[in-house]
Amino acid sequence: MRADLRLAWLLTRGSDRREWWRIGLTALGAAMATGIGLAIVSLASLDGYYSVSVGSGLLDSDSDRRGVIFALGLLLIPVLGFLGQCARIGAVHRDRRLAALRLAGAAPGQVRRIAALESGPACLAGSAPATAAFVPLWSHPTALAWAGFALVAAAVPVLGAAVSALSLRRVVASPLGWVRRVRATRGPGRLFKSVTWLLAATLLFIVVAPVFSDSFTFGPGPLTLIVLILLVSFTALWLSGSSSRQLGKGLAARARRPEVLIAAERLREDPWAAARTHAAVLLVTVVGSGFVGIRQVLLADLHAIRREGHLAADMAYYTTGIDLTAAAVLVALALILTSLAVGAAESLATRRRGLAAQAAAGVPYGVLARALLLETALPLAPAVAVAGIGGLVISAWYASVSTDYIVAPVPYGMLLVPFAVYVCCLLAVATSIPLLRRSVRPAELRYA
Repeated sequence: MRADLRLAWLLTRGSDRREWWRIGLTALGAAMATGIGLAIVSLASLDGYYSVSVGSGLLDSDSDRRGVIFALGLLLIPVLGFLGQCARIGAVHRDRRLAALRLAGAAPGQVRRIAALESGPACLAGSAPATAAFVPLWSHPTALAWAGFALVAAAVPVLGAAVSALSLRRVVASPLGWVRRVRATRGPGRLFKSVTWLLAATLLFIVVAPVFSDSFTFGPGPLTLIVLILLVSFTALWLSGSSSRQLGKGLAARARRPEVLIAAERLREDPWAAARTHAAVLLVTVVGSGFVGIRQVLLADLHAIRREGHLAADMAYYTTGIDLTAAAVLVALALILTSLAVGAAESLATRRRGLAAQAAAGVPYGVLARALLLETALPLAPAVAVAGIGGLVISAWYASVSTDYIVAPVPYGMLLVPFAVYVCCLLAVATSIPLLRRSVRPAELRYA
C-alpha cells in the first residue's frame, strides 16, 4: 500500500495541464465536504440552549440544531457522489498511463487502487484550506470540537479515496491501452434489488404498523425520511435505466435522422451509463418542485397567522429555515448538474475511439454533437415531466391540509421547476461539447 500511495503521489505531481481541471474539481468537492462536516461537528458540540448570532434563532435550541445537522448530513450524499464521478473521469482520461502500469507488471486491482489513491492528495488540497478558513470562525471551541475538526480534516481525503475506489471497481485498463467497463449492458444486480425490496418493506411497516397496533409509537421522523429518500433514489435509478433501454429500442427502429439513430443506439447499448446521475436529477426535481409549492403555501399561511397574532416566534425564524432549505436544494442541484457535465465528459473520453471512427467514416461533427445532447435530452424529457407531476402532487397535498387560516393558493410556481431543471441539464451537457472535437481526432484511431 505504501508503494501504491507513493506512486499515486508521483503521478499526481506529474499531471499535465489537461488534468489539473480534474484535480481542481476534486479539490472543490473535498472542500465542500469538509465545510459541511465541520459545520456538523460545530453544531453537534453545542449542548443545551445557545444564543447563536446567525440563523435568526434557528440554531439556538437542541431540537432545531438536530434538524439542521440532519439536513447537512443529507447534503453530503451528492458531494460524495460528485467526488466519485471525478475519480471515474480521471481514470478513463489517464487510461494510457494506467495501461503503461499494466505493461510494467501491475495487476488490474493495483491499477485501480493507484488511480483511486490519486484522489487523496487532491482531496487534501481541498480539505486543508477549508479547515484553515473555518476553524477561526468558531470562537472558543471545546476539546471535543477540536477533535472533531481534526477527524473531519483527516477523514475527507481517506473517504474521497474510498469513494474513488468504489467508483472505479468496474474500470479495467488492459496492457494495450483499452478501457472497458464490466457488465456495461446489465442492470442492477441482486444486491440492489434486495435492498430496494427491503426498503419498500421497511417503509410499508412504518406506515401500516400504527394502524393495527396502538402500542406502536414509531412516528414519522428522520429514519422514515431516510428510508423514503433511499427508496425513491433506488427506484428512480431502476426506472431511469429501464426506460432508457426501452426508449432506445423504440427510437432506433423508427429514427429517420442520423443523430437520433446514434443517440438511440447508444441508449440501447448501455442504458445504465448515466442512470445514476439521471436518478439524482429526478430526485432533485421532485424535491425542488414539492418545495417550491410548499414554500408558497407555507409563507401565505405564516403571514395569515401573523395577522391573527398567533405566531409563536419572529417571522425571521421561519423564513430563515425556508431560505436555508432552498439553499440546500440549490446546492444539491448545482452538484448534480456538475456531475452530469463530468459524466458527459467521461463518456466522450471512454468512447473517443468509436467517435473517431465515426468521424473518419464521414459522420459530420455537428451530427455527433447533436447526438451527444440527445443522449441526455431524450430519456430525461419524460422522466423530468413525471418528476414534476410528483412534486405537484406533494404541493397539492400540502395545500389541501393547510386550510386553518387561509384558502391555500394554487402552487403554480412549481410548474417552472421541471422546465428549469431540464434546461439546466442540457446546458450542463453542452459544456462537454468542446471536448468532442479533441475526441474525434484521427490520431485516436492508432490506439484502437
